[in-house]
Amino acid sequence: MASAAGCGAEDTGSGGDGYRISLIVGLKGDDFYGSLACGARQAAKKLGVELDVQGPNKWDAAEQIPILNSVIAARPDAILIAPVDDTALQAPLEQAAAHGITVVLVDTTVKNPSFAVSQVTSDDELAGEKAAEEVIRLTGGTGAVVTINTQPGVSTVAARVRGFEKRLAQEPGIEYVGERFAGDDAAKASSVVTSTLAAHPNLAAVFATNTLTGQGAATGIRNAHKSGEIKLIGFDANPSGVQALRDGSAQGQVVLKPLDIGAEGVEQAVNALSGKPVTKLIRTGSFVATKDNLDDPETQKYLYRESCTGA
Repeated sequence: MASAAGCGAEDTGSGGDGYRISLIVGLKGDDFYGSLACGARQAAKKLGVELDVQGPNKWDAAEQIPILNSVIAARPDAILIAPVDDTALQAPLEQAAAHGITVVLVDTTVKNPSFAVSQVTSDDELAGEKAAEEVIRLTGGTGAVVTINTQPGVSTVAARVRGFEKRLAQEPGIEYVGERFAGDDAAKASSVVTSTLAAHPNLAAVFATNTLTGQGAATGIRNAHKSGEIKLIGFDANPSGVQALRDGSAQGQVVLKPLDIGAEGVEQAVNALSGKPVTKLIRTGSFVATKDNLDDPETQKYLYRESCTGA
């Protein structure tokens, strides 16, 4: 399908047959998932389907599973979901499919996604490679580099790290000191910078795999009085990430395209329900935002927003 270009596309009212679709995001109130929901709402309006959006208050399988079970009990025609854990959500989602509900995985996935009619996700491994390219460019390919990740078991961030490490391994001048887990805790991410800098005074760059690790890394670099000297490449173009680019706390942010993920997810669900061809795996694009390209229209279109007026 043509990717969603904004939040106010014309409603063609075609093809939906009154289907009911539930979207369960990974985290309610999050800007990335706000943009994903915006794309889903836009596509739902265009295709004439009913869409509701729900999500947990924190990134926690124990919070997302009851929401999923409640949605299953309501028997929608399709569920779009971003599983917060690739193991814990496996059985509940298999149960949804066993009840005849069409399941589309958006953004994240599970260990065995065979029950899903489609998966729509970023090419996170390629995005990680792009982050590494930016680190190499900014550092001249020298110095120590650390990755600050969230937690094991999250498919998307694991793929980002794989891509990052694969590309970085090709640079002999880079001393890669490994991956550190900080949870979704900015304070822990800040302390990772402090401890890494103590052990590696030649620390040249930090790769942060999501919003909160990026916020914490920026704080840690600032506390060390090395803003701009230690390069920070983050992930997720939410308002705090954008501000970090503007004020120089970060030198790059890898921008995914959740707007497109939501729109493609709804279209694949409707295709499956109406007997049209379905694409089993769709990978959406990414790019690196910098202070120099931040105000370009194409960059602005994909910056993450919690809400989308007119969608």
